[in-house]
Amino acid sequence: MARPGPEACPRSLLHPSFIAAGATLLIAGLATDIMYWDTSNWQWANSSAWLIAAGLVLALIATIALIIDLLTGRAGRINWISFLLVAAAALLSLLNVFIHSRDAWTSVVPQGMSLSGIVTILLLMAAVRGWKVTAVRTFATGDRP
Repeated sequence: MARPGPEACPRSLLHPSFIAAGATLLIAGLATDIMYWDTSNWQWANSSAWLIAAGLVLALIATIALIIDLLTGRAGRINWISFLLVAAAALLSLLNVFIHSRDAWTSVVPQGMSLSGIVTILLLMAAVRGWKVTAVRTFATGDRP
């Protein structure tokens, strides 16, 4: 049986794994916000700030990987719904890291926890869509849906 040539096989994208890893940290930020709200242990507030900051670093790496995907031709059309979900979550997380830089209680309750909750909802919606903000491009068929 003949095997398809390399031009028929889809190439893998770089950015989805970085989006998923960053989203995991941002969602964990909500969990530590809830723990701080429940226990008032200041270390949970510090953990939230660090998790959100690390999630933003991975969001930056995911952006660079997305640009590489686009420049190398791996990525096809941008899926604007997924892109906007992930971009909105990243921008809200940027605001959230500034809020979490305040003094402990005011950094989490109520604004920090609310923003973390909204970011979590946006990221879970992006997770259902597969973390991909573009379609995979193949040589034989062009863009896949």
